[in-house]
Amino acid sequence: MSTLIETIDLKQHYPIRQGLLGRPSATVRAVDGINLRIQRGEVLGLVGESGSGKSTFGRTLMMMEQPTSGSVLYNGVELAGRSHTALHPYRRRMQMVFQDPFSSLNPRMTVEDSLTMPLRFHQPALSARQRRDEAAETLERVGLPRSMISRYPHEFSGGQRQRIGIARALMVKPEFIVADEPVSALDVSVQAQVLNLFSSIRETLGLTILFVTHDLAVVGHIADRVAVMYLGQVMEIAPTRALFTSPRHPYTETLLSAAPQPAVGARRQRIAMKGEPPSPLAPPSGCVFRTRCAHAQAECAVARPVLRPRGPGHLSACIRDDLSLVPGVAEARPDQARKRMS
Repeated sequence: MSTLIETIDLKQHYPIRQGLLGRPSATVRAVDGINLRIQRGEVLGLVGESGSGKSTFGRTLMMMEQPTSGSVLYNGVELAGRSHTALHPYRRRMQMVFQDPFSSLNPRMTVEDSLTMPLRFHQPALSARQRRDEAAETLERVGLPRSMISRYPHEFSGGQRQRIGIARALMVKPEFIVADEPVSALDVSVQAQVLNLFSSIRETLGLTILFVTHDLAVVGHIADRVAVMYLGQVMEIAPTRALFTSPRHPYTETLLSAAPQPAVGARRQRIAMKGEPPSPLAPPSGCVFRTRCAHAQAECAVARPVLRPRGPGHLSACIRDDLSLVPGVAEARPDQARKRMS
């Protein structure tokens, strides 16, 4: 499997200025040196707490913002530093599905207008009839009837609006999609339908997807691999099953302990992190998680740990090789198991 997207020491820092024209007094390290590869045809889940830099990483990957430093390679071609004109051919190949399905759609535009707008920029030779036919076909692909093409966003439910957002991303036949928390604003029952839709279009269209979420249950359903972010850095990367059954970083263990258990009667002790999350204005020295880690030692403050192999395709940025961490799937209580068997 070949690499479609690669980031090399990618950083996105935001200066904090005092006054309108003041000099920068501090810097927010939203993304702080990420090295990541996304293989063609895979779904990579990106998880972490709010404020960990997940969405910023996705926007930077899409070149919605130029990175402070580092590289973004698309099929081996450097995108960082290119002008808007030079990036135009890649806009068609890379599309984004946003978190809020209502605010991402123009309330004054019909579904047809929203879906055909990308074609006007990327395929100007198409006639209005051809653009409408493409929009109607794509609408059906995401599970909505053609008859809805003349409606406005306020006439749809949240799940239907998110399907329209997905259809808009598919209009130009992209290779790569960044889905930024696409189900967090939806009801649980609707979340499952949208996740199944992502799985379906991934299989039928051969898409590569970066799926950004804070919900481990979601990535367990859809992702081939999972990358765990904390304070702008990647703590662990692993195949989904390996991450759930054999976490190798204390932060991953903590996230897994807070995830709901799918088995009836399953029980596990939740691991509470110490203190408050550090500010991205002044991250801790060494390992950024050490101030909240129950396994931290003095050496953790000395140098920033790098991602090291811990198994097939499994990397972890933790210097502690002696830890025995709790997996993400707990066993059901014996009394509950007997009840289910009787």
